[in-house]
Amino acid sequence: MTPPHASRSATPAQAQRVLVLQGGGALGSYQAGAYQALCRHDFEPAWIAGISIGAINAAIIAGNPREKRLEQLEAFWNLVSAPLPWQPDLPGDMARSLYNEGSAVAIAAFGVPGFFTPRLPPTQFWPTDLPQALSYYDTAPLRATLERLVDFDRINAKTTRLSVGAVNVATGNFVYFDNAKQEIRPEHIMASGALPPGFPAVEIDGDYYWDGGIASNTPLDYVLDQEHATDLLIFQADLFSARGPLPTTMQEVAEREKDIRYSSRTRLNTDQNRKIHNARKALRDLIAKLPDDLKDDPSVKYLSRAAKENTVTVVHLIYRQKAYHGSSKDYDFSRLNMAEHWA
Repeated sequence: MTPPHASRSATPAQAQRVLVLQGGGALGSYQAGAYQALCRHDFEPAWIAGISIGAINAAIIAGNPREKRLEQLEAFWNLVSAPLPWQPDLPGDMARSLYNEGSAVAIAAFGVPGFFTPRLPPTQFWPTDLPQALSYYDTAPLRATLERLVDFDRINAKTTRLSVGAVNVATGNFVYFDNAKQEIRPEHIMASGALPPGFPAVEIDGDYYWDGGIASNTPLDYVLDQEHATDLLIFQADLFSARGPLPTTMQEVAEREKDIRYSSRTRLNTDQNRKIHNARKALRDLIAKLPDDLKDDPSVKYLSRAAKENTVTVVHLIYRQKAYHGSSKDYDFSRLNMAEHWA
């Protein structure tokens, strides 16, 4: 885990604590490890927002009492990761790279326990008007896993706020399913992680949804866009880094492209929030200079509410890749890599 970076130097004592979890497939065990580290410092999120694998981690955390969360996270990651019959016993990054590639190939061929299985017969043999012709894998095992590890009654009791992002296939609009506004069911979590063409779109109330990461891979913008009566202390656990070395091989080109694509807009979101914060301060200063007879004007009252001051502190946790990782790192669910990401 990298040292946390805060967008402000001061941490508000009574701030609402928020956990923001990016998408990133097999890299998501890093978020479980980050949450474990935060728990050691008595971090209790009032709100968790996630996309894709981040939505699954978020649901497991929000859908369990505090004392069971790490146990259920560990149960999930042990289920979806499996040791290969051989481990790299040669020194250096080359052996580990070969191991990772072999693991990714095996997962692509056979699927991941408790998560997804390849379609049989394969997709191309199904008639085009059937759902089986629209994705390479069946995610029915994920529903069973979520129903076993997540208490959705607890989520809908709103003990912890949960928000997960997805994309409407028909409209292309980005949407958030939020237990502050609606009931959350397993299909909402599955929709947030339905990355095409591997996974099928998920139907919810007559509409179909794909993975939110194809539009924006971080829910930070959603958190910042909401009206807040209190200060916010946000821990954001990202799985892809916007910064990285210049590629020297085609494999590194593929990996770097994926990092840039899925690290989506994190810095833009924080920069925009800083600009909004400055604009609100200027508006408050302007309103303070108005004569008293104008301060009761409905428009001024509206602007006063919009300009209400609150401090947003973002602590940014970013997974740092190893030299032997490749472009398959987000679907390499091997036990060896899962444990390494978690640590």
